[in-house]
Amino acid sequence: MGEDCAAGLCGYKQHRCDDCLHDYNCDVLSGTSSGGVHHRGILEGWFGAHLWNSRAIVLLVTTLFVFAPLVSFKRLDSLSYTSALSVALAVVFVVITAGIAIIKVINGTVAMPKLFPEIDDLSSVWKLFTAVPVLVTAYICHYNVHSIDNELEDKTQTKPIVRTSLVLCSSVYIATSFFAYLLFGDGTLDDVLANFDSNLGIPFSSVFNDVVRVSYAAHVMLVFPIVFFALRLNLDGLLFPTSRHISYDNKRFTIITISLLVVIYTAAIFIPSIWDAFQFTGATAAVLIGFIFPAMVILRDPYGIATKRDKILAVTMIVLAVVSNSVALYSDAMNIFRRKEVA
Repeated sequence: MGEDCAAGLCGYKQHRCDDCLHDYNCDVLSGTSSGGVHHRGILEGWFGAHLWNSRAIVLLVTTLFVFAPLVSFKRLDSLSYTSALSVALAVVFVVITAGIAIIKVINGTVAMPKLFPEIDDLSSVWKLFTAVPVLVTAYICHYNVHSIDNELEDKTQTKPIVRTSLVLCSSVYIATSFFAYLLFGDGTLDDVLANFDSNLGIPFSSVFNDVVRVSYAAHVMLVFPIVFFALRLNLDGLLFPTSRHISYDNKRFTIITISLLVVIYTAAIFIPSIWDAFQFTGATAAVLIGFIFPAMVILRDPYGIATKRDKILAVTMIVLAVVSNSVALYSDAMNIFRRKEVA
């Protein structure tokens, strides 16, 4: 029962991540709104606003002609080249952003960004908690470890691969946040790519804007199948625990794949904001998978190897996770209601 619950929550979290990636890709291509301001997507900037480059149509085209072929592979190693390309595209984004920021710093055209948040009242304190779930979501990626490990011929490579991935991802996250905030300062939006629809104050600004957004849109497209692979595997294990592996059953593989794509496509259309999506995902499934479940395993201690210190840390982790993310959920919900009242 516990394994089924864990698999279900893991699958839910992967499903929400797929929704976020799908939604993020659509925001980049067809445009998004942040703070009540519409930011043009790549296609809208090139060709103007039309029905064919609206949100629903762009999502449909990318689902049918990009995502569907890539999620049709039955082995994870079939996605090795596209995965490597997605990492390279993320590095391109970081390099260009860092280059622009450094040039503007040298030219003295970058204002000193705030190092600390402004805390005016109690509501400002609650808002600080809303960033925690987003950070949690970024680092909850271990559901892919088992899929990769199952296809490795040399099992001793698992630890080096995981460590390399963590170092690479952490470096990209830190570099992106640092240089983006240095470049845009207080004007940095929830979806930082929306900042790249205006004049950057450098030569060929529009070209760099398009390169950054195109590279990251392609990156998101190529990351999606990796997360989807683990989602499909977990869902199949939850629904058909006694059946043979899904890769040996073409009918089951096809039905689950198509069903998931339809659900993700539908959900991505109605997600109001990429920031809201990551906040609620991080404050629910990601916290359970990353903090509460591991702590509960330590407290259960079936082999009797946990020390008193381990159990104290486990209880502390659960309490901190529950309290901080309860505050985050409350703040997220209140912010959404306030935006609706203003609208």
